[in-house]
Parts: sequence; C-alpha cells; structure tokens
Amino acid sequence: MASSEIDALTQALARLPGLGPRSARRAVLHLLKKREAAMAPLLRALDAVNERLATCCTCGNVDTTDPCSICADPRRDARMLCVVEDVSDLWALDRSRLFPGRFHVLGGRLSALEGVRPEDLTIDALIGRIAAGGIDEVVLAMNATLEGQTTAHYIADRIERFPVRVTQLAHGLPVGGELDYLDEGTLAQALRARRPVV
Repeated sequence: MASSEIDALTQALARLPGLGPRSARRAVLHLLKKREAAMAPLLRALDAVNERLATCCTCGNVDTTDPCSICADPRRDARMLCVVEDVSDLWALDRSRLFPGRFHVLGGRLSALEGVRPEDLTIDALIGRIAAGGIDEVVLAMNATLEGQTTAHYIADRIERFPVRVTQLAHGLPVGGELDYLDEGTLAQALRARRPVV
C-alpha cells in the first residue's frame, strides 16, 4: 500500500491526457526507482517551466518567453500566417517543419452546442494582425470537424475584405489509408478535392 503522497502523485499523473490509473502507477514506480536519474530532473524542469510560463501576446502560443520563440524567430516568414484552434495544433504543425510562417491560436472553435461564440475566441486579435498589414497569406488549419469548418468559414468571411490570400489545409485520404476503412465524409472530401494526375 502506497502512502497518501504517492497516491496523490499517481492520481495527479492519471489526470494527464493519455495516462490512465495503471500507466500513472507505472510512471510513479519508475520515478521512485530512478529518483536521481528521472525524478530530480523532472522536478527541476517542471519548476523552471512553472516559474517562466507565459502566453505569447502576439500569437497565443504557450512558451517560457513572450513573445514566443516562433514569433521572435527572424527566419520565420512574417507574410504567412497559419490559424489553428489550439496550442497543440500549433506544436503539431511546427514539429513537421513544413510551415515557414507564423501562427495564430484561436483558443478553441465555434460551437453552438458548447456556447462558444466568436467573442470567446481570439478572432478579433487575428483581424487586428491582418489589418495591420504585412500578411500575404492566411492558412486556415482548423480540424476537419463540423465546428472546425464552421470556424474556418466564419474567419474567411471576416477577412475577405483584406488583400490576403486565404487557403485551407487539404482534407481527404490519409497516406497509407485504404478506401474500405474510410468514412463517407473523408471519401466525399477526397473526391471533391481531386486533382489531375501529372
């Protein structure tokens, strides 16, 4: 039987995404067994991030500096702006190293069922960034859900008066996907977005 402190640590880890109670117990046991090699560095890293954690005033990214490392990077193409729903989407796209521009985090997506309205998101800040000029292309990288596409259409309508090119991530067949395993929505999108064979 573990102490109440160890149980509290296990319960705290179990609340993290991707970790259930059993995975959390295994992680705690690993940390306890490897106290100097695993727990001490983890505690130092958590403490450092906790002390310096900031939300970027420009894009909404979470980092230890403000502006964040992406907004402060002079190698980034300031003329390209990728709009995402959440920080996790920004991190996923940035990890691919395929988008050379900057980002804007909305903080969610429009949802009538959840009561999320345009004023609940950072859409006005996005419009302000575009209105300030210097942006040639806005990439709408919303998730391929009804709410994500509703959000993308709403933003496209709001920025159509600006002289910017508005693009959207392609949707359709995943690489390595087999047609008989795909849902009708994915197949329909893939058919609508078909292109000539070169």
